[in-house]
Amino acid sequence: MVTSSQPAVPASTPLQPGQAYEVHQDFTSPNRNLTPVGTCLDGQGRLQVGGCTLSHLAHTYGTPLYVLDEATLRATCRAYREALSQHYPARSLALFASKANSSLAITALVASEGLGLDAVSAGELLTALEGGMPAERIVFHGNNKSIEELDLATERGVTVVADNWRDLELLAELSPNFQAPIPLMLRFTPGIECHTHEYIRTGHLDSKFGFDPDQLEPVLQHLSGCRWARLTGLHAHIGSQIFELQPHRDLAAVMADALALARSLGHPVTDLNVGGGLGIRYVASDDPPSIQEWVRGVAEAVTQACQDRDLELPRLLCEPGRSLVATAGVTLYTVGSRKQIPGIRTYLSVDGGMSDNPRPITYQSQYTAVLADHPSAEPTDTVTVAGKHCESGDVLLKDVALPPANSGDVMAVFATGAYNASMSSNYNRIPRPAAVLVHDGLAELVQRREQPEELLRYDVLPARLHSIT
Repeated sequence: MVTSSQPAVPASTPLQPGQAYEVHQDFTSPNRNLTPVGTCLDGQGRLQVGGCTLSHLAHTYGTPLYVLDEATLRATCRAYREALSQHYPARSLALFASKANSSLAITALVASEGLGLDAVSAGELLTALEGGMPAERIVFHGNNKSIEELDLATERGVTVVADNWRDLELLAELSPNFQAPIPLMLRFTPGIECHTHEYIRTGHLDSKFGFDPDQLEPVLQHLSGCRWARLTGLHAHIGSQIFELQPHRDLAAVMADALALARSLGHPVTDLNVGGGLGIRYVASDDPPSIQEWVRGVAEAVTQACQDRDLELPRLLCEPGRSLVATAGVTLYTVGSRKQIPGIRTYLSVDGGMSDNPRPITYQSQYTAVLADHPSAEPTDTVTVAGKHCESGDVLLKDVALPPANSGDVMAVFATGAYNASMSSNYNRIPRPAAVLVHDGLAELVQRREQPEELLRYDVLPARLHSIT
């Protein structure tokens, strides 16, 4: 197994067919794995996930291919549910941040595990509802909601998270349609810094999200006069891919103060939503807290902060996304061309890239990869794995150690279940990949591959241009 921008770390002893593929694994903590929890070798030493040989999946469904392991996703859902039950004395609910990976199949799995969901668009909201998520377990976020989106959310009975004054103005316009006061949650900026990429920090004061701290009391007073609203919760979020626990503990005190203020103004606030942000292991050097550690830290901090202020404990909500679904995902590519620049670099190109995984070019993100049929072979080559797009920066893994790779080999990149499919594009008019769900040796198509001709579906050629062509 090798990792982006790091030397290879081979297994201490050669793996035998049928053995679990355990390099850098922690099977008691799914979000700390580099590979899905059931990863192993088949009888010929090829990599398997969910009982399915990865190269077989590549040959059957084509590449690039998103592979999602059901067992890993269920394990992370249960880890959150059980940790909240164990460490928080009042009611609680984990909400899947569906921006990480929104699909009917994932929604159905998450709903079946008893979790809720947060959505930020009409598309995510409809996916959640059609996937079987009960409306009462959905919250609707967004810093620039349209009146059509708000109408859909309120008509379906979804809790709306008010992010700004514009949200409240639009909801007031819609209020004559409400049969009863709608459940409303208020998002505010807590002013807490954390160590993560600046694009995914959301809790600091210079943020597009939420009411600023000095606006909290005015908006709470304003809502006291809105008969159409029933303020049931407060929400704050500090960022994403965070390994520190202290910022989450600091958030508990800030939110408890806001809870005390809201209740003093007569609002029946019963929910405290602390957001998400727990990071996962992308490369061997990453060392995130476990789900259990994160939940315990947050739960104890919220409990103590409320007790210090003599507040009745609220229902505790959190919004994990990456830590629920990332390590359940593997992306398969087929190796193509090779370019060697003596003394500088060797490029190994694959049939995907920034259109199916924009995180490396956007956030300089690192990943771990192997050759699917030779996962334990000695990594003797140092290569840069490049995508096929017309951008010099389209690089998936830079200066990584791999075994000698030939055209046609299948490469597996791990921990791609979050923000790969959901951030994918058609750059260079390249179709989006297919996705399969694997479990107990069964692979099921959950997203069909786009076809090039389908990319023309929404193009319109004006009649006057027909004569030109």
